[in-house]
Amino acid sequence: MSRHIMSIAAHLLGNAVGLLLAALLLDGFSIDALSFVIVAVIFTVIEVIASPLINNLSEKKVPALKGGIALVTTFVGLIVTEILISGFTIGGIANLLASTLLVWLGALAAGILIPMFLFKELREPKK
Repeated sequence: MSRHIMSIAAHLLGNAVGLLLAALLLDGFSIDALSFVIVAVIFTVIEVIASPLINNLSEKKVPALKGGIALVTTFVGLIVTEILISGFTIGGIANLLASTLLVWLGALAAGILIPMFLFKELREPKK
């Protein structure tokens, strides 16, 4: 399997773990069982598209945002995914803020652990 495909799969799995974590811990945050895979894929695609856009915006307009790009991208990804997918509900502003942190932390932890145990090739530097 190519390194690029493994990286995408690891990112998708990390986001799925983060979304599942938020769904388990937050009362109003819900993902229909049948929609879970679609939500994880759409959320990941939105994050991949939004990340460079938000990064460019922060470099030009809001340099202080640079350190929180991943959190802002997660925040935007959650909002857009909720708008697009009917089986996904965040459940208010408090849940949006809490789920942003939970999804980001879950994805971060999974992003560290997945290459350690599942895709060991991602630990090695690019050649």
